[in-house]
Amino acid sequence: MWLLLKYLLKYLFIMSTKEFGTDRKSEINLTYLSIGSNIGDRTKNLSNSLLEIENKIGNIVCKSKIYETEPWGYKYQDFFLNQVIQVETYLIPETLLDTCKLIESKMGRKVNKKWRERIIDVDILYFNNSIIKKNNLLIPHQFLHDRKFILKPLNDIAPTFLHPKLLKTTKNLLNDCIDKSTVYAI
Repeated sequence: MWLLLKYLLKYLFIMSTKEFGTDRKSEINLTYLSIGSNIGDRTKNLSNSLLEIENKIGNIVCKSKIYETEPWGYKYQDFFLNQVIQVETYLIPETLLDTCKLIESKMGRKVNKKWRERIIDVDILYFNNSIIKKNNLLIPHQFLHDRKFILKPLNDIAPTFLHPKLLKTTKNLLNDCIDKSTVYAI
């Protein structure tokens, strides 16, 4: 509950301040987000997260198919539904991360152990062509190229997007990925 309140207060402060220059950019940015759920009504959780993203982050330009995926990292949990979306936003990366965490918290995500079940997970995959390494903000996502459950839906909407650090397209990253977990479109 405190985490939700913390993110809510931070979001309200950001949205009410007159100094948007520190939290928003004047030009539009393209970001790719991965969303996933393996608790409760997974389809509804994805739909609700899309509404929150539209309301708080920006215009969803395109969406991948939804994939049912085997858990990654910790196998002893229910399968996930995963999707990747491309979003136009005026937010800067740090504010985008805070807003993703706010959405997760608002939807009921509990802070738990790494790679465990979650009602919703919203991860930043790319932000324009930026490479960012600050505290808890790593863009591109540090495990993107290792995870088939990210690469398959990303390949639906951005097969030729060039990973700014690895200098490979999504299609090439997917072809090179050694992740053998089950990932199929529903």
